[in-house]
Amino acid sequence: MITFDESTQVFHLHNQQISYLMSVEEGNLLAHLYFGKAVSHYAGERAYPRRDRGFSGNLPDSSERDYSKDTLLQEWSGNNTGDYRVPAVIIRDENGARQTDFRYQSYRIVAGKPDLENLPHSYVVDDSEAQTLIITLTDTALNCDLALSYTIFDNWAVIARDAKLINRGSHVLHIEKIASMQIDFPKQDFQVISLPGAHARERQVERQEVGHGVTQFESRRGTSSHHMNPFIALVHPDTTEFAGEAFGVQLVYSGNHQETLERDYIDQTRVLAGINEYDFDWKLSPKDVFQTPEALLVYSDQGLNGMSNTYHHLLRERVARGKYQYAKRPIVINNWEATFFDFDSSKIQEILNNAAPLGIEMFVLDDGWFGHRDDDNSSLGDWFEHAHKLQGGLKEVSRQVHDKNMRFGLWFEPEMISTDSDLYRAHPDYALQVPGRGKTLSRNQLVLDFSRKEVVDNIFHQMVKILDNVKVDYIKWDMNRHLTEVYSAALPADQQGEVSHRYTLGVYDLAERLIERYPDILFEGCSGGGGRFDAGMLYYFPQSWASDNTDAVARLKIQTGTSLAYPMSSMTAHVSVSPNQQTGRATSFEMRGDVAMSGVFGYELDLAKLTDAEKEIVKKQVAFYKEHRQLIQYGDFIRIKSAFKGNDFAWEFVSKDKSEALLFRFKLMSLAQPEFTLTKMAGLDPKIVYEDEKGHSYGGDELMSIGFYDVPLEAADWTSKVDYFAAKERA
Repeated sequence: MITFDESTQVFHLHNQQISYLMSVEEGNLLAHLYFGKAVSHYAGERAYPRRDRGFSGNLPDSSERDYSKDTLLQEWSGNNTGDYRVPAVIIRDENGARQTDFRYQSYRIVAGKPDLENLPHSYVVDDSEAQTLIITLTDTALNCDLALSYTIFDNWAVIARDAKLINRGSHVLHIEKIASMQIDFPKQDFQVISLPGAHARERQVERQEVGHGVTQFESRRGTSSHHMNPFIALVHPDTTEFAGEAFGVQLVYSGNHQETLERDYIDQTRVLAGINEYDFDWKLSPKDVFQTPEALLVYSDQGLNGMSNTYHHLLRERVARGKYQYAKRPIVINNWEATFFDFDSSKIQEILNNAAPLGIEMFVLDDGWFGHRDDDNSSLGDWFEHAHKLQGGLKEVSRQVHDKNMRFGLWFEPEMISTDSDLYRAHPDYALQVPGRGKTLSRNQLVLDFSRKEVVDNIFHQMVKILDNVKVDYIKWDMNRHLTEVYSAALPADQQGEVSHRYTLGVYDLAERLIERYPDILFEGCSGGGGRFDAGMLYYFPQSWASDNTDAVARLKIQTGTSLAYPMSSMTAHVSVSPNQQTGRATSFEMRGDVAMSGVFGYELDLAKLTDAEKEIVKKQVAFYKEHRQLIQYGDFIRIKSAFKGNDFAWEFVSKDKSEALLFRFKLMSLAQPEFTLTKMAGLDPKIVYEDEKGHSYGGDELMSIGFYDVPLEAADWTSKVDYFAAKERA
């Protein structure tokens, strides 16, 4: 899959779907040539043209005016040596200089894909699945090497990239910026799709023109954040869900991130992605190595659905791990919106008595079971049982749950500390804080300094005492604020710029230790909903809470945006009360169920308050989801009509063998004179005859090409309909 032509100095990474070409140019600069649809042969057409550009300098110590870093399409750009565009790396030398100039030295090709130490990453289960090209660049003045890794998989349109910086010298260097990847595109009209949002309004889809200058997407919050997901896609103006080119860039990282686009003065576009340079300053001592997070580049010539499908398979099959990677995820009832902090043994028993007959499979005990926590003002960091809240304690709750033939889940917020806690009274320095300054509270809590091993160890051992003594089947790992006062009492002044990244590494360390010790526990990520919904967390937790906003109408957009880059098996979604607690909107039980069962399904309400008729609806929803759970969680997800435009929209699940499909249709507002729109399905086998649940037969080609009218579902706002199609025979 990887070749190097010694005569032309061209690298070609290729499989049946994509080609990635680069060359060693004059001056040993590593130049980008092409990334796109697979080609069998390259004859040199993309060799960069020579032209004298005014105010674009020559290479250092060269008098050739028609060849400049300032315009050359590159794989890796330096700083302050002739390329005036945004650089991939900035290194501060001991003399204060910030020049970087990396030149090609060597390469090697290895079978499979090397692991990234202490960082989440895509992987292979057999070396035959992929090949990895490792190119070494050197800055001779700094005496440091840069190892650029490119992995191509045999059956996916993916290039996985990362960079490793090695200090070969005898003095300290400071990394002020280092990207995980760079790619420079020749002139073309690009638009960029990003996933901005906010708490309870995560991953909204925004599409904008890439204009001249710098466009940047980032989080400075210490996590990947609700506000800007570490994913972007470059598309052409005519790219749709089903047609046109799309170039996806996704960072496998959960901390501060930065995705940068620059369109230069001759309309070339540079793309960078990596750790955010904001407040970043890494001390690299002699012989030390710095490893960047991984970036996943995806190419599609079949529109956005083609790009998403590749990400869904890759993340589900070669980023997620463990027992629950392919397991059917249980249907959950969580007590939070039913009781909040106000629960006791009798209320928990009431929830169980109502849940078990409905077919619900797991009960999750949320916030409030530990320390002396009866509100959000205390006890974070004290992971021992609340002495007066639950008769018989967690062991008794676990027994009661399992006696109902259900599984038991427990909520933790491991990264946080309350000032009213035993841990804070014993170790106030464990909280992130700057000496001589006040501490910023958010949700009445502070953040533990997870850049320190002893802090991570403390929380690990507290959690182990619980989990070794109580049968727990599921953990919801929450994080309900972002980082401030990012300073560590354990690091010297010249390493304070490392705290944010070290914090993220500490989170990964705790997660890895827990999943290794408890392989039978299903872990779910959460950060005030979807504030840390990224591929980095997916490596440890196969599912995450998509949003604290459980309003079905709002969730249509949240789940649509999330699906651009993440599989449905990673997205938990629950039915909650109506009117909704976040928006006040009233929606039918049926629509709430249809939206929620489009992900990993559950409930978040007081079952005891449901009418008998509503309980019957729950029974039917649970039975329907169990029947189709495999298809929903692991089938191919296709966006048919966008949730971000129009009054009606649709999405679809299709099995791998195309023998069955589920079509979900939604209508927002009821109209006095409704339009009659068409829905055409996708991803089916045109030669199969499908039968719906009413016994009607349709050809696959008919469903995809002719479609059917969306007769108004009913005269009401916020309505939905689900149709199931199963293969009957081949046409």
